[in-house]
Amino acid sequence: MYDEEEVLPALVTRLRPALDGLGAAYEVIAVDDGSTDRTAELLAAFRLGWPELRIIGLRRNSGHQAALTAGLDRARGAYVVSIDADLQDPPEKIPEMLELARRNELDIVYGIRADRASDTGFKRWTAGLYYRLVRRLAGPSVPAQAGDFRLLSRAAVDALKALPDQQRVYRLLVPWLGFPSGEVTYERAPRPAGRSKYPLGRMIRLAVDSVTGFSAAPLRVATWLGGFAFLVCLGLMVYTLSAHAFDHTVPGWTSLFTGVLFIGAVQLVCVGLLGEYVGRIYTAVQNRPTYFVGHDTFVGHDTAEERPEGATTPVSQGRSGSRT
Repeated sequence: MYDEEEVLPALVTRLRPALDGLGAAYEVIAVDDGSTDRTAELLAAFRLGWPELRIIGLRRNSGHQAALTAGLDRARGAYVVSIDADLQDPPEKIPEMLELARRNELDIVYGIRADRASDTGFKRWTAGLYYRLVRRLAGPSVPAQAGDFRLLSRAAVDALKALPDQQRVYRLLVPWLGFPSGEVTYERAPRPAGRSKYPLGRMIRLAVDSVTGFSAAPLRVATWLGGFAFLVCLGLMVYTLSAHAFDHTVPGWTSLFTGVLFIGAVQLVCVGLLGEYVGRIYTAVQNRPTYFVGHDTFVGHDTAEERPEGATTPVSQGRSGSRT
């Protein structure tokens, strides 16, 4: 959660009854991703009357996937459910996810958005484009319309923690594991309060991380663009020689100018694509932690066994909600 003071009361009102009705021991890990409003203060107040609530406060805003990683790294349950705090994903579906996982011995249960009528037309269109793109690049194992609302078994969580990926996109990493999985569908609801913390810029960044982190296809696109540019230049060369032979040198200026612009644009695209991959290599070599834990209200944890705040095994970027 990040700056979610407006929606927190509604979240607690709906989440706690859903978990109390499970008939099993649970904990809720609220990852405060460096909020600047009263989120931390309200969480502390709710914890006074809800002992199962555990608060992990990050020292700075680290991004959605990194905060999600912080929660997964410290969760202790046999099953772990990740959910954003904005209540667009219904916490009432958690018991259904758990029952499905136990009944069918599944390691992963995805929350699938069967109805996104609450989103804007532009959001639905961009989301559809994103899932078509990643499914084409990463394979059909990536479920369409599945966000970060999912259930993971302890085996799946441990497998994710063992991965060396620095910039994580769990929407692609989790299906990549290949563990037995199932689905629970629901209608995506509008936010009851507050505003979205995922503007267009972050959506684009997520798409770029998804593509460059799971496929070398953009590099092959650069190769094909280079080949196409070579053919265009070859045609322009033939045209230039013909114009020179017939003494039509002035008309050739337009085609030459166009060719120079085209080649320059292709070169910039190719350099940009290479830069994305070189940047990922640079980040991996640095091996910097992607989050730092400022405080954890779980008194009984053994810090010697936990990864140092942000730690040696690379983690990722992001905001997270409550977890069981």
